[in-house]
Amino acid sequence: MLRTTLFTPKEEEKTTREGFGEGLVNAGLNDSRVVALCADLTESVKMDGFRREFPLRFFEVGVTEQAMSGLASGMAAMGYIPFMASYAMFSPGRNWEQIRTTIVYNNQPVKIVGAHSGVSVGPDGATHQALEDMALMRLIPNMHVFVPCDAVEARVITEHIATTKHPSYLRLTREKTPIMLSDDYAWGNGKAYVMHIAQHKHGGNYAHNVGIIACGPIIYEALKAARELEKEGIGATVINMPQVKPLDTAFLLRFVKDMKAIVTVEEHQVSGGLGSAIAEFLSEHHPIRIARVGVEDRFGQSGKMQELYEEYKLSAKHIADKVRSVTR
Repeated sequence: MLRTTLFTPKEEEKTTREGFGEGLVNAGLNDSRVVALCADLTESVKMDGFRREFPLRFFEVGVTEQAMSGLASGMAAMGYIPFMASYAMFSPGRNWEQIRTTIVYNNQPVKIVGAHSGVSVGPDGATHQALEDMALMRLIPNMHVFVPCDAVEARVITEHIATTKHPSYLRLTREKTPIMLSDDYAWGNGKAYVMHIAQHKHGGNYAHNVGIIACGPIIYEALKAARELEKEGIGATVINMPQVKPLDTAFLLRFVKDMKAIVTVEEHQVSGGLGSAIAEFLSEHHPIRIARVGVEDRFGQSGKMQELYEEYKLSAKHIADKVRSVTR
C-alpha cells in the first residue's frame, strides 16, 4: 500500500529555513555531539536559535565556505555531528570540490544546508538563485539529498539527518510558503507519499490518470493544479518526493503501474534534479510517458515569487498545461 499523508489546507505560512532552525535546536537538545557552522549568514539561515541555546557548539567561520567544509569534515572525523549552512549558491555552489573530496570522499556524516534556493529567492536575483544545486549534489557518491515541502517537513528532516551516518544535503527556500503537513507528521525513512488523491465529483473513474511528482514548496502549485484538472475530468494524484537521493524506487514502481503518464515538478533546472532522477530510473525499469516542469535552461532574475513562478512556467496554471499535454 502507498504511504499517504493527505494535504490539509492551513492559513499559516512559514519558511522552510525556519523549520530547519527549529529542528536544529531539537537535534542539539537530543544529542550533545551536534554542532553548527555558518558562513556569515547566521540569522538568514536561521542558525541564530542554535547559537543562543548552545553558544559553545556554534562556529561562525565568516565568508569562507571552502574552509567551513574542511572544518566540518574534521569535526565529523572526531565524532561530532556538524551542520554547515550558507546560501545554496555558495554552498554547494562555491565549495563543491571541498564537499566532494574533503567530506564525501571520506564519507563523513556532515549535514550541508543550502538555503535560499530556487527562483523564489526573489529580488536577490540571478547570482543568488541556486537552480543547479540538486544536480551538483546528487551526482556525488554517498550523498543523500533532501528537499522539504514545508516548515514542518524541514524540521522533521533536520532531526532525522542528525541521527544518520550519511553525508546529507538539505535544500531550503527563503520565502514563506503554506504549511501543508500536520504537526504530528513523522519521517518515513525517505519514503515518498501521496498528498492528494483525485476525487471524481460524480463518482466513477477519470478518463485520464496522471501522477504529479514534486519536491519542495512548489508542490503547493501542483496541488492547486490537480484540483483545477479534476473539474475537467483529469485525475491527477500528487506525490511528494522529499528525498531526491536515494529515490524511493519501490514506491515509484508501484505508483506508475496505475498511471498513464507522469509529470515532475521542481524549482530547479529541468535537467539534473528530481525529474531527471525519475526519468533515468523509469526509463530502465518501467518506461512511461514523462513530462518535466522546471526552469528551462535559464538563469534566474529579480522579482516577486509568484511573478517568477509565472515567468518560468512553474505556477499551477503551467503545471496544469503540462498535465493536459500528456493526456492528449
